[in-house]
Amino acid sequence: MNVTETAADGLKREFLISIGAAAIDAEVQVKIKDLSTKIRMPGFRPGKVPVSLVAKTHGDAVLGEVLQQKVNESIQSTLTEKNLRPATEPKVDVTKAGKGEDLEFKLSLEVLPEIEPADVKDIALEKLVAPVSDEEVDTMLKGFADNRKNFVAEEGRVAKAGDALTINFVGRVDGDVFEGGSADGVDLEIGSGRFIPGFEDQLVGSKAGDIVKVNVTFPADYGAKELAGKDAVFDVEVKEVKVSAEIVIDDEFAKGFGLDDLEALKAALREQIERQHGQLTRQRLKRDLLDALAARHDFPVPDSLVEIEIQQIARQLSETPEGEELTDEKKAEFREIAIRRVRLGLLLAEVGRRANVQVKAEEVNRAIMEEARRWPGQERQVIEFFRSNEQAQAQLRAPIYEDKVVDLLLEQAQTTEREVSLDELQKDPDEETEAAA
Repeated sequence: MNVTETAADGLKREFLISIGAAAIDAEVQVKIKDLSTKIRMPGFRPGKVPVSLVAKTHGDAVLGEVLQQKVNESIQSTLTEKNLRPATEPKVDVTKAGKGEDLEFKLSLEVLPEIEPADVKDIALEKLVAPVSDEEVDTMLKGFADNRKNFVAEEGRVAKAGDALTINFVGRVDGDVFEGGSADGVDLEIGSGRFIPGFEDQLVGSKAGDIVKVNVTFPADYGAKELAGKDAVFDVEVKEVKVSAEIVIDDEFAKGFGLDDLEALKAALREQIERQHGQLTRQRLKRDLLDALAARHDFPVPDSLVEIEIQQIARQLSETPEGEELTDEKKAEFREIAIRRVRLGLLLAEVGRRANVQVKAEEVNRAIMEEARRWPGQERQVIEFFRSNEQAQAQLRAPIYEDKVVDLLLEQAQTTEREVSLDELQKDPDEETEAAA
């Protein structure tokens, strides 16, 4: 095998690799001879098929197999010998490959940069902590009560905001009934915001037996494109008007959640809110750490990884419809944030590699179970999907790995704690920077 480096520009490398025809032919002959002892052909006993006949009928297929094998082996050998770590899958361009010919191909790749992580011991971070207030607990408690509203029909009642109506309706656009615009026996709480803006408000003042003509305009971004921005008229028949029965938040109410008394329910809600605050605290602390790391590192990043990240950002923001290419203008808009993400990702990976950070199988299994719980009724299919899909498992493993590395770095940084309000904890750091400027 002969390897010649033909280009080295930044992180990009190109090699011309060639393997002599004699070496390839020798490998082909070995495989054909081995195949002749195993193949079955009409008129010949097993193991007695002439090598010449096997070469004639299967020679091209064997040659293709040997060429592919030689390409793979020589790529791996080149990467190992030259101590190269590809950023993405290397590109192979075969320039010569035929019977009796040398194998020749061009290998193009981008390599991962050499990274020297900065010492984080001098990074000063502020851990913002927001204590849980009694008002937050009471608000969540009220939300629980609202979700358990018990509506009771009241004869002759005139509908008000907060009441629930049982209705039949038929919707029309341009005089024609449209698909999905009709239903019977629908329960609708006025003020819930479940229906198109303006629909519920026009039912205020109605009573059982009324026929109300409701005029609305579908939002411009409505999910059904054929209705988006269109004017519609609904004929609504009010069957019942129901009023919410008063809910007493007491020990009996708490027992409906399987708890002993109201104090136990409040304690459980406080713990839930504390976990939510803790997640916000960690997100803010992690963001500050990543900002500090970004300021201390400025190594080159592979263009191929940046392009992949740009596409991911576009998908997250729904900037590219299915099957459409991202415009150059949009690529330029996302490039800086993509470079930052790739650089930080490579840095965290290098820190983790040096510290031998590992993601255990049980941690991945736990993540799979959490993912499965998000799909009630389909848990088994979700679990089987992840168990049989290495790429899907890698997507679950990546954030676990990142969090472990972040924890490792946070332990080394200088962290002080400061008590703040929930509003301050929730505030976007970018907005704070803009306000200060």
